[in-house]
Amino acid sequence: MIYGVGTDIVDIQRIERSLERHGDKFAERTLAPQELDIYYQIKNKVNYLAKRFAAKEAISKALGTGMRHGIDFVQLVITNDEIGKPQVRLEGKAKDWAQQQSITTIHLSISDEKKHAVAFAVAETD
Repeated sequence: MIYGVGTDIVDIQRIERSLERHGDKFAERTLAPQELDIYYQIKNKVNYLAKRFAAKEAISKALGTGMRHGIDFVQLVITNDEIGKPQVRLEGKAKDWAQQQSITTIHLSISDEKKHAVAFAVAETD
């Protein structure tokens, strides 16, 4: 059963400007440690961060919380399976919230074009 749906679109240039102004601090506030490891190793940091930012916003909307109730970006961890499909793992208060709401799965789709990154998330209960 669908609990919630979330979507977000990000102007990639906005993320680029944030990185120019604040350096990696913006990435460090947005990405979980394992995501940061990837960020530091890849060439196209801006697109990676823009897609992760859009995805985390979409996930927070699907959870019905936004970035409130002690939930922050770092607690929403995005990995990829062996074929590249994004996977969501919740930590901390985000995980607690999802368990309280009986959310068992979060489906996530992420895409980008030259100027925008977009993400769509669906939270499910059993």
